[in-house]
Amino acid sequence: MSSVPEDFAAAVPAKANDYDSFAGEYTAENENNLYNAYYERPAMLDLAGEVSGRRILDAGCGSGPLTMALRERGAIVSGVDSSREMLALARERLGSDTDLRVADLAAPLPFADNSFDDVVASLVLHYLRDWGPTLTEVRRVLKPGGRLLVSVDHPFVAYGFQRLAGLEPDYSATYTWNFHWTMGEKTAPMSFWVRPLHAMTDAFTAAGFRVSVLSEPQPLPAARDLFPDEYRALATSPAFLFLVLHA
Repeated sequence: MSSVPEDFAAAVPAKANDYDSFAGEYTAENENNLYNAYYERPAMLDLAGEVSGRRILDAGCGSGPLTMALRERGAIVSGVDSSREMLALARERLGSDTDLRVADLAAPLPFADNSFDDVVASLVLHYLRDWGPTLTEVRRVLKPGGRLLVSVDHPFVAYGFQRLAGLEPDYSATYTWNFHWTMGEKTAPMSFWVRPLHAMTDAFTAAGFRVSVLSEPQPLPAARDLFPDEYRALATSPAFLFLVLHA
């Protein structure tokens, strides 16, 4: 779950990444905005391709827009998220019969081995300091040869924002990036873990995944007229990085 932050801050209060505190505002903002509706979700669906009949885990499903889109394409989708409020919104969207569970991606997943054909991790891994345990669990619940589809904040996003803030970031380092989001009338502290591309691919390889696609797509053309200023910036400087990996 993510969007491009509105402002950079040097320090963030202790209760960061608390989606329960602004679940409704976040969901409303991301329903039809440029970065999620016209860029990230379409890119993930394009990478997923034909999913009819496939069992998919949406790891970090939030309020369920990607879960719904995958289900509409014929997939059998389960979702997990650490935010109870976001899952409540997902249940409203998807119905009470959808398999949605509260789960921390830093902990063991509540599924048996070889349960899924695909796992999608949409804008969620950058919340985690250590990807190793999470990727090990993802590989466990994937069937042999299954796919992990990932979108994460592009490493250059934090780098650029910190440059604008007058700081001297180190691209090669792995570090926390603290800032605030304003959604509607609420402002929430956030904290992401920034890492260079090689640290990402090293983590995937160490967990037994093979990188088959690394993508930096363009937003949908329809967004050009809807968001002319933001579209130009996004089309010339990617916000997210997309990968397809095989177990």
